[in-house]
Amino acid sequence: MNQKLIRDIGRSQRLEILLALKRHGGMAVKQMAAQFRMSYMGVKQHCLDLEKEGYLDTWRNAKGKGRPEMLYRLTPRAQGLFPGVSHSLTVELLEAVQQTYGPAAPTKLLFGIFNQRAEYYRRKIQFPKLADRADSFTRLRDAEGYMAELSHAESGGSLTLRITEHHSPIEEILRRYPIVERLERELYERVLDCPVNREEHGAPGVYACTFSVGPVQA
Repeated sequence: MNQKLIRDIGRSQRLEILLALKRHGGMAVKQMAAQFRMSYMGVKQHCLDLEKEGYLDTWRNAKGKGRPEMLYRLTPRAQGLFPGVSHSLTVELLEAVQQTYGPAAPTKLLFGIFNQRAEYYRRKIQFPKLADRADSFTRLRDAEGYMAELSHAESGGSLTLRITEHHSPIEEILRRYPIVERLERELYERVLDCPVNREEHGAPGVYACTFSVGPVQA
């Protein structure tokens, strides 16, 4: 994380609020108060302070009948808290490769990089059971800054798995080169050794992507 921003934010409760909003996209004060076991007014004051400092803004979520619910979400400034390995220089290098070696060169380079990553993960993850592979893979991705979470359900001998990543350290490359969506899905399929569905579903301005498996035989 960006150490300067962390120093600016200060108290751990404020940092917890930012981390929760990163994972959930948007939350109401009462939701955060329940999650953190804090008073409503205590959370509200933290949110007001963070909004004043430019880390949060609000939006109204229509809920059918009744008044819309006011949710807090992160601003672009707050996104600087979270790690990223891609930046303008990386994109410029890929563009330079394209200019030098032709339009297909960046894609070939990205293919090679993702193949290397898949082999790295496969060497690290050698469990025979799918659930164990998914758990280990989630831990690795989380350690790399993807803010990954695993959920799973079993029913009638079938297993459904979902790995949700709440942050992408390579989002800048992902947006510039959409082929990365396919490469990420194929990487998951090679590591988990089964078909995977990839779906982005973040709130406006918030990245979230779920990789789903199943139902498959448990």
